[in-house]
Amino acid sequence: MTQRIFGTDGVRGLANGEITAELAVDLGVAAARVLVNHGEFTGQRPVAVVGRDTRISGQFLEHAVVAGLASAGVDVIRLRVLPTPGVAYLTDALGADVGVVISASHNPMPDNGIKFLARGGVKLDDVLESEMESRLGEPWDRPVGGDVGRVTPYARSVEEYSDHLLGTLDQSLTEVRVVLDCANGAASVVGPHTLRAAGADVIALNDDPDGLNINERCGSTHLEALREAVLARGADVGFAFDGDADRCLAVDHAGAVVDGDQLMAMLALDLHERGRLAHHTVVATVMSNLGFVQAMGAAGITVLRTAVGDRYVLEAMREGGYTLGGEQSGHIIMRDYATTGDGILTALQVLQRMSATASSLRELASVMSALPQVLLNVPGVDITRTDDPELADAVAREEEKLGDSGRVLLRASGTEPLVRVMVEAATSQEATDVAERLADVVRRRLAL
Repeated sequence: MTQRIFGTDGVRGLANGEITAELAVDLGVAAARVLVNHGEFTGQRPVAVVGRDTRISGQFLEHAVVAGLASAGVDVIRLRVLPTPGVAYLTDALGADVGVVISASHNPMPDNGIKFLARGGVKLDDVLESEMESRLGEPWDRPVGGDVGRVTPYARSVEEYSDHLLGTLDQSLTEVRVVLDCANGAASVVGPHTLRAAGADVIALNDDPDGLNINERCGSTHLEALREAVLARGADVGFAFDGDADRCLAVDHAGAVVDGDQLMAMLALDLHERGRLAHHTVVATVMSNLGFVQAMGAAGITVLRTAVGDRYVLEAMREGGYTLGGEQSGHIIMRDYATTGDGILTALQVLQRMSATASSLRELASVMSALPQVLLNVPGVDITRTDDPELADAVAREEEKLGDSGRVLLRASGTEPLVRVMVEAATSQEATDVAERLADVVRRRLAL
C-alpha cells in the first residue's frame, strides 16, 4: 500500500466504495498479524471484541472483520451494536487483546469506518497503523484445523457498559427531566436505559434506528429537534449524541446550545473543586474558544492545547497524566472512567454537577463567556505555503490589533487544498472583518 488509508480516527469512507468487505477482511488479518508480532496478545489464544453502530453497512463489515480476525487464529467476541466508548470499556474489562469498532461516527449514513483499539481500550498509535497498512494483501501462513479462531456473541454488552457508567455516579439523578437525542445510532438503547436507571425522567428522541436513519437530521450535528423537544416538554436539559455516541452536546432549559467547551469548563471546575483535576490542567485543541482559556485561567486551571483531533488530546493526556480533555465538538475524555470520548458519561457527569450544586445547565455554562468566532474556508490554495512571509506579517498585524481580546488561527486542511481562517474577537463584526481580510491575503498569496 503506497497511500495511507488510516486517518485520525481509523479508516473511513463510503461503505462498499472505499470501505469494502475485502478491505475489512484484510484489515482484520493485518491487525492480528501485526499485534501478534508486537507481543500485544497474551495467553495461548488471542481474543478480539468487535462492536458497531447501527448503519446497515455495519452488518456486512462486521462479519468481514470478524472473518479476517478468526481466519488469522483470533477468537472473536461479537458485542453487536454498542457505542465506541462501550467497545473500548469492554476491550479492557474482558481482557481482550484488541478491540474493533465499525462506525463512521457523525458522518452521513452511506459512510462507514473501521477503527482498532489495543489492550486496555486505547487507540493504536501511528506506527502500528502504518505497519498494518504495509501488511495489507501480503501472502501469509494461514492457520488450519483447530487453530482458526472461534466466534462468540456476547449477550450482556449493553448491561455491563451501562453498569460501568452508573458506577461513576456518587448520587441519584432524580427530579430531573432530560431529553436525549440518540441520533438513531449506537446509544439508542443504552443511553435512555442508563439515564433512567440513574433516576432521571428521560424523553428519548431518534432512538428507533432502521440502519438508514443514523445521523439523519438528528443528533449532535442537528440540534433543532432536541431544542424543540426541550421547550415543548418543559425539560431541564437536553443532550445529543452522534452516531457512535463518543460526542455530546447539550441544550439548556431555555433552548440555548451548550457546546463542548462549555461542558468541559463546568466539568473541569467540578474536578478542580474536588481535587481530582490532575496537575490542575485540562487538555483542549487549538480550536477551543479563547473564552474557555480565560475562564480556566481565572479558576487557576492551566489549558494545554493540542492539534485538532481527539487522538492528539488523548496522547497529551496520557503523556502528562491528565484526567480531563476534549474538543469544542463535544468529544470529552474523562480518563478516570474512560479511554475515549463518551457522550453518555459526559451527560451523566453534567447532570450530577447540576444536582450537586442545585444549578441549572444555563447557570453552570455561564462559567465561561465564549468570544464571537468566525471560521472561513479558503479553497483552491497551496496548503504547503502557509508560512508565506507576507501572510505571516498580515496575521501578526491582526493579532497585534486584537491584543488579549481575540486571536487568529490559520490551519491547513489535511485532506484537500483548503486553508481554514479562524478568528475570535470581542464582537462578531470585528471577527468577520479580520477573517475576511486574512482570507483575501490567503487567496492572493497561496492561489494554485
